[in-house]
Amino acid sequence: MQKQRCPWVNENPLMIKYHDEEWGIPLREDNKLFEFLILDAFQAGLSWNTIINKRKNFIKAFDNFNANKISNYTEKDKERLMQDAGIIRNKLKIESAIINAKAFLKLKETISFSNYIWSFVNNKPIKNKIETIKDYQSKTKESDSMSKDLKEKGFKFVGSTICYAFMQAAGLVNDHSVNCFRYNQRFKEIK
Repeated sequence: MQKQRCPWVNENPLMIKYHDEEWGIPLREDNKLFEFLILDAFQAGLSWNTIINKRKNFIKAFDNFNANKISNYTEKDKERLMQDAGIIRNKLKIESAIINAKAFLKLKETISFSNYIWSFVNNKPIKNKIETIKDYQSKTKESDSMSKDLKEKGFKFVGSTICYAFMQAAGLVNDHSVNCFRYNQRFKEIK
C-alpha cells in the first residue's frame, strides 16, 4: 500500500524524499537552520520543486552554507554565482544570502540561532490540523513576529510568508496534513 502524503507532494523523487525525511521535522542545528532560511529566501516567487531540484547545486555554490565563508564573499563571488546556471541567478537574493550570513554570525555572538528561532513558538512545535490544500496558511502571527525581528537584526528576504515556509520546513510548525503518514509520527529532532 502506498503511503499517503501531504497534498503538495508531487511525483518528484527528490520532493518525496524531502517530505518524508526532512520537512516538518524539528530542526535545532544552527547551520542547517541557516541553510533552510537561505533556500526559502531563494524560493520566494518560485515553486519549492525548483529549489529542491537545484539544492545540490546550491550546497556546492554556497560552500555547504558555511556562514563564515558566505559572509566573506566578494564581488568576484557574486559574479561567480550570477553565472552559475545550477542555482537561481537573482542578484538581490544572492546579495541577501551574504547579508544574512553576516547577520546570522552577529546574532550568534549573543544566542544560538536555534534558541533564537525557536523562541517564536515558545520552544515547542505548533501542531496544525491540515485537511485539504486550502487549509495551509501562508503566514501567521508567529511568522509576522519572526519576520519583523529578523529584519530589525539586519536580515533580508525574510518576509512573513518566507518565514512561515521556513517554520514549516524546520518543524516549528507541524503542517503535515492529518491524512499524511508523517502527521502523528514522533519526530526525532535533527540536531
